[in-house]
Amino acid sequence: MHLLYVGGGWPASIGMENKIALKQATNYYEAIVDNDLSEVDGILKDPIRVRKLLASLARNTATTATLVTIQNDVDVADERPATNTILTYLRGLERLFVIEDQPAWSPELRSRSRLRKAAKRHFVDPSIAVAAMKTNPDGLLKDMKTFGCLFESMCIRDLRIYTQMLSGDIFHYRDNTNLEADAIIALHDGRWAAVEIKLGQREVDKAAENLLKLRDKIDTEKMKKPSFLMVITGDGYAYQRKDGVYCIPISCLKA
Repeated sequence: MHLLYVGGGWPASIGMENKIALKQATNYYEAIVDNDLSEVDGILKDPIRVRKLLASLARNTATTATLVTIQNDVDVADERPATNTILTYLRGLERLFVIEDQPAWSPELRSRSRLRKAAKRHFVDPSIAVAAMKTNPDGLLKDMKTFGCLFESMCIRDLRIYTQMLSGDIFHYRDNTNLEADAIIALHDGRWAAVEIKLGQREVDKAAENLLKLRDKIDTEKMKKPSFLMVITGDGYAYQRKDGVYCIPISCLKA
């Protein structure tokens, strides 16, 4: 599965040998640094800062990393770039369809929990993050925290593709009690579902508990009940738990 991270979903890499597939993402990354980001708006970008920015975004994949965190990471010669500079770089990456934020969901709640509004940061394909960190499959297996974040990002990528076909959007949920859901599938007709994403089976029970807590917080007099609650895992088999939560390995999403 880790080869999916580094090879990505690029059409040119499908069916290719692993080394060739890995090279596709690296070549795309280098093109972003050397030419594409400067050409998208006609403003010359510092390639050193572009590399640092992409590496920072890669390390913070699937998190709500603040702009200040990213600014500190892009420091060059003890000089932190201005906020407007970072925003210009980020807007360029969005226009190139290199990054795509996952906005926070704002449902109607029964309680007075305060919702977090920060978006999660993702590359459109996690293989770009791998290229930006200059790592490989073996390196990922030595850093399970990063491995898990990239797995979440890969699942979000796939969920976005399928949800867009159903006229919907993908959000995330987090409130001031630290209750969260990695993905909220929200269709334009009001239907919604909540998803947690976990690499292994040992985390399924806690993930299902979180989803049930979120379900119970929603004011169903103002919103529809969830169409389903689901935990996506990196392994195992598909089944429905006694509490109604579905447990689905990522390989089933293509079905």
